[in-house]
Amino acid sequence: MPDDLLPETATALDRKTLLALVEASHAVNRGLELAEVFELLVRSAAGVLHAQGASVLMLSDAGDELVFQAAVGPGSRGLVGTRIGADQGIAGQVLKTGRAARIDDTSLNRNFLPDIDRKTHTRTHGLLAAPLVHGSEAIGVVEVVNPTKKKQFTDRDLELLKLFANLTASAARNAQALDRLKRENLTLRDAAPPPTVVGNAPSIRAALRLARKVAPTRTSVLLTGQTGTGKEVMARALHSLSPRRDSPFVAVNCAALTETLLESELFGHEKGAFTGATDQRPGRFELAEGGTLFLDEIGEMGLSSQSRLLRVLQEREFTRVGGTQTLRCDVRVIAATNRDLKAESALGRFREDLYYRLNVFPIELPPLAQRLEDVPVLVAHFLEQLGPELGIESISIADEALATLSAYRWPGNIRELRNVTERAALLSDGRIGLSDLPGEVTSEISPMGDPSSWEQSTPSTVPVAPQAPVESSGSRLANQERELVCRTLTQTGWNQSKAARKLGVTRDVLRYRVKKYGLIPPD
Repeated sequence: MPDDLLPETATALDRKTLLALVEASHAVNRGLELAEVFELLVRSAAGVLHAQGASVLMLSDAGDELVFQAAVGPGSRGLVGTRIGADQGIAGQVLKTGRAARIDDTSLNRNFLPDIDRKTHTRTHGLLAAPLVHGSEAIGVVEVVNPTKKKQFTDRDLELLKLFANLTASAARNAQALDRLKRENLTLRDAAPPPTVVGNAPSIRAALRLARKVAPTRTSVLLTGQTGTGKEVMARALHSLSPRRDSPFVAVNCAALTETLLESELFGHEKGAFTGATDQRPGRFELAEGGTLFLDEIGEMGLSSQSRLLRVLQEREFTRVGGTQTLRCDVRVIAATNRDLKAESALGRFREDLYYRLNVFPIELPPLAQRLEDVPVLVAHFLEQLGPELGIESISIADEALATLSAYRWPGNIRELRNVTERAALLSDGRIGLSDLPGEVTSEISPMGDPSSWEQSTPSTVPVAPQAPVESSGSRLANQERELVCRTLTQTGWNQSKAARKLGVTRDVLRYRVKKYGLIPPD
């Protein structure tokens, strides 16, 4: 404690003052939540200095504003979250000069902001303000207003406030560091390996071209497509291609939570906001600060949550559930849905203004049935991932098994393909064969389609060289399939790409059938 604060008499610093300073010192080292630290310190300052009110203002991340982080006294509840310019008011001057100030009559001070009095419905007469300095950096200001036991504050009161300012600065830095570590820890739980969008089909390449165009911006993106088409993978790819790649990527499944829980998950909540809210908890918008927030299945979000989300997208600010403090955020939102949000808006189930806010840059992901030529590369990608996960050194797949996978229509899309590949890898002895695939994939109906739908015509008379024995000898279905392949190849002059397109299968499937039936082009 400075020499000029040493008591001249036994009552110079009373027991209450000393206890308040000790308690404030303990707050610095207890690792409390940031809001709790500020609350304790302003209450202690107001009590020790016998002031009507006290507040802490912290410099914003951008450094251009001072934000009321905690306040006590009349009208203080509505003051928390209020922002003023970093160079405005008496607090702005104290921050700029780095010197504490004592104002005995605010009406004579040109820097005083009467708007604050109007907001709190009070009249400020006297004021003390001291800068919060950590190292050589001014990070905020602590203020007390209106002495209650004397006409005006004294210089000794100002020196005592400086002590609180030093404690507050240290507490703020400690609590901010702890808060940052907690956020990083929560973000790491959602961490995933770098995304890989696999495929060479024209439809997925077109989606990737759009992703590369929009990735460097902060524009909202709406990913549409069937369930299992890889919307989260595309969202992670957008994040990794953006300038935000080194900041958090946070994902929320809107369909997995009730509306009340979803709002708490997105925006956080204050202690006591609802039953079970025993602590203050940051929301996903806070955890994603500076990065990307991915809202999956946004079509399932309730109208109340939609209204709050719209405000964040428009104003870049929000309040926690049960709180009054307005928090700013710098978050890029990517949403995904398998619903037609425009139709949902027409039915009143989705806010039209939110739809247009999200649909600034839509990207549609194609179903796997429209990109079957990508099945082999997707399977190879999955097998490369699954080897280490399953503890299998090497996994391969037989040609006939790969051809069968490439012919299936995949109603569950890429997610279903990965699940089938994982199951087959577990069942195999290191090489996936037809017997390792599930029955719905290797059903009796040929991957070429239902034989009853084939065009009826006489078999081709063009020689096709010696025939290999047909699998399941005597099978009418296999013979019909062979005739169909043979006829189509003849009609296309044995151009396998054209024949595959005409049959509605991939070239790999057709080549497997040619090999299976021993078909050889005529000389």
